[in-house]
Amino acid sequence: MKALYQKFETLLQHTSTDFKRYLFEKIVWDNRMIGIIGPRGVGKTTLILQYIKENLDSRKALYVSADDLYFGKNRLFDLANEFYKNAGEYLFIDEIHKYEDWSRELKNIYDSFPTLRVVFTGSSVLDILKGTSDLSRRAVIYHLQGLSFREYLKLFHDYNFEPYSLEQIVNNEVKLDEIKHPLPIFHDYLKRGYYPFGVENELDLRLGQIIVQTLETDIPQYANLNVGTSRKLKRLLSIIAESVPFKPNYSKIAELIGVSRNSLDDYFLHMEKSGLISQLHTATKGIRALGKVEKVYLDNTNLIYSLKGENSNIGNIRETFFMNQMRLNNQVYGSKNADFVIDDYTFEIGGKNKTQKQIEQNGKSFIVKDDIEFGYLNVIPLWAFGMNY
Repeated sequence: MKALYQKFETLLQHTSTDFKRYLFEKIVWDNRMIGIIGPRGVGKTTLILQYIKENLDSRKALYVSADDLYFGKNRLFDLANEFYKNAGEYLFIDEIHKYEDWSRELKNIYDSFPTLRVVFTGSSVLDILKGTSDLSRRAVIYHLQGLSFREYLKLFHDYNFEPYSLEQIVNNEVKLDEIKHPLPIFHDYLKRGYYPFGVENELDLRLGQIIVQTLETDIPQYANLNVGTSRKLKRLLSIIAESVPFKPNYSKIAELIGVSRNSLDDYFLHMEKSGLISQLHTATKGIRALGKVEKVYLDNTNLIYSLKGENSNIGNIRETFFMNQMRLNNQVYGSKNADFVIDDYTFEIGGKNKTQKQIEQNGKSFIVKDDIEFGYLNVIPLWAFGMNY
């Protein structure tokens, strides 16, 4: 256990608190059990280390990673027991999905040590209802996604802007007074700004590793799939990346990759939970439950450029960015007459030559253009939607 403390202290010393993710202030840290889930590489580990460094006495806290060699011979529950007996108050467990039977262990820890607060993180394929024990009544779950354009401006360029609501965005109230020409910076964000590690200029290598680890380890482990399935997932991801954008023909795709139609639905769901793709649904009438899948996108524009490079389709990039940035705070659906609908607002995405032809003239329809610096009337620059969180 001493070695775990040494690793923890070393990590804490090298953790910067200069930049914090949007989720940091939204988490109610007083809850007895907190789960922070999200795709690989979006900053979950840094977030919890920042909280410890700024708010806790490190002598009463312990951070461990569930894939540490320590757990090859020791149980998580036994660690919690020893930590608790030595006046430990806050236990942070990273990469919980790497620990076998994690849900039962967490349940037992929660029930056995009533004053111990536990925070765990895991890949977004982690499902708290899956496993031998139900944590849904015990753990409060938060989801962390990648950087918004607003967060990128802070982390990469040290520009400080407050988030804007959807209403402020559609009213063209977003102002970047310190930036005369936002488009060059915006284009850089589209290529390397979604993942915090992009600031270190190692995006291609890290992102390639994330894709491989997600397809070969995270999804197969979570869904109990065999090794051969990961090859089919790679093929499916390639098909999506090559489409502009992807309108699924399930029967044809199932035949192409050699799986049943029912298995294909599961593959799409696993890839969406893992942060590799995003599915746009139609809105049903009445209660807006999920309708059929209208389009399938790669999760973010960095993935598009990583997989397709400069051959990436500009229309796909525009729609992917809009979907990715707006889904966090809004329910985004496909539109019959345009590209997207959010509440009563309709959005058609395009370039500078996009006309008003496809949208209704009802005061709640908007043209979103990716190559303009500033908006006017019902025309909004695409980058402005990256200021929503």
